[in-house]
Amino acid sequence: MQTQHQPTINKNQKEQAMQYRRAFTPGGSYFFTLALQDRKQDLLVRYIDALRQAFAEVKTRHPFEITAVCVLPDHLHLLVKLPEHDQNYPMRLRMIKAKFSQALPKIENVSPSRRQKNERGIWQRRYWEHKIRNQEDLNAHIDYIHINPVKHGYVARVADWPYPSFHRYVWQGILPAAWAGGDMDGDSGFGEP
Repeated sequence: MQTQHQPTINKNQKEQAMQYRRAFTPGGSYFFTLALQDRKQDLLVRYIDALRQAFAEVKTRHPFEITAVCVLPDHLHLLVKLPEHDQNYPMRLRMIKAKFSQALPKIENVSPSRRQKNERGIWQRRYWEHKIRNQEDLNAHIDYIHINPVKHGYVARVADWPYPSFHRYVWQGILPAAWAGGDMDGDSGFGEP
């Protein structure tokens, strides 16, 4: 007689085990990668104004500083600094995703599990998060964010991509317009889902 395996873990234990441990530091700086569920889509650049509006609305209600950002067709990289006594970045990211999704026409196929959770299926549920440790780490992530359009082959020069904070860095005199004009020193290996 064959016996069936009975799991010894209950539903609550399973959900707890599946939760990722996140670093929460009031006033901390964090690097994030948010990706679309369908990585073949270009919704982030096609609806860039809706994305900008989502960021603006969330920043108005729950302030944070955008240190660096780069929006690509199917994902974005973001480096933020939270207010001194605030560590709630998950709420901000959830709101940005929701506001952007609400602004889009309903054209996607929604799985039954997402429908049950009242999700549209536009974004991947999870995101990459990294707590910035020091100035060297901060600088490396800013560079990674800005070089990303070149890394993915969208442009030969960072200055040619229309959706990074790189242009603000040039305008403020922090970086020259010719920075990373096409030669990449390799891949840092972080931030890509």
